Amino acid sequence: MSAVPGQDDPTRLTGLTVLATVGANGVTPHRSEATMNETSHVRYRKPGWFTQHILNRAVALLTRAGISVWGSRVLEVAGRTSGEPRRVPVNLLSLDDEQFLVSARGTGQWVRNVRAADGRLDLLLGRSRQHWVATELSDDEKPPVLRAYLKRWKAEVGVFFDGVSADSTDDELRAVGPNHPVFVLRPAS
Repeated sequence: MSAVPGQDDPTRLTGLTVLATVGANGVTPHRSEATMNETSHVRYRKPGWFTQHILNRAVALLTRAGISVWGSRVLEVAGRTSGEPRRVPVNLLSLDDEQFLVSARGTGQWVRNVRAADGRLDLLLGRSRQHWVATELSDDEKPPVLRAYLKRWKAEVGVFFDGVSADSTDDELRAVGPNHPVFVLRPAS
């Protein structure tokens, strides 16, 4: 028995274990820009080299050529610092006559840029450009959208949802909701 409470607890994570886990999973904890004065962290799983340099570029190229890969679009939004257009391939989810964007990897650059642009973004498919305004959903609103998203793209993004699937309960989906920003899109006027 140790004099330090919890030291002998096999489920206790040490700082080194946390760092090793974060490094292995590509999870980058950082303070949310919206809550810089709070101690809460946001989660983001940075894409690996192959995804970032090969797969995303191939999907973006096909999408810009007018070929949608399972609902893919190229999201274009002004960079929050530079103001320059930033482009990234995304999966556009249609559900109950509404359009949604889900960030499977967490609070990435495109999410931060959309927030900074007050939700104004464009979705590109070939030469077609649609102007949208995105509104972020609360965690309580996310379960049906996350379920539909996982049903459609589980093979592609399931690894980012910590074992939660389209068959999970609303409570399980709600539990992972804070790690996955979801936006509903409305046509810009």
